[in-house]
Amino acid sequence: MTQEQYKELLRSQQGELDAVLMYQSLAKVVKTDKERETFLQLAKEEGRHASVFHAYTKEGLKPKKTMARIMPILYYLLRKKRLYKLIADGEYKAAVGYEHLIADFPDVESVKNDEKRHGDMVSGLLE
Repeated sequence: MTQEQYKELLRSQQGELDAVLMYQSLAKVVKTDKERETFLQLAKEEGRHASVFHAYTKEGLKPKKTMARIMPILYYLLRKKRLYKLIADGEYKAAVGYEHLIADFPDVESVKNDEKRHGDMVSGLLE
């Protein structure tokens, strides 16, 4: 593993950890059980993603609470239609961003596939 790859895996691990708290915080403010259950499921899966990256980095990182603090505020300011679109776009972007890692880190493929599905799940909340 190159130093560049290691740094990217660390960033990815951190992002997945941060997403756990972000989705947990959203689950506390959403209006419906379906939304709450979806965000709790996403939080759980993002935790698994962090463990995939941890297997490569061997670094014990702590989640940052920034997005977890901002998301409930954005939920009220942007309303769910705009916020969920941003979240879904972020999930799709993550999926694309992980593609180049798969050749050297095969376990990342499951993370990439999940991120695409996450984007679909969040988009589905708007239907």
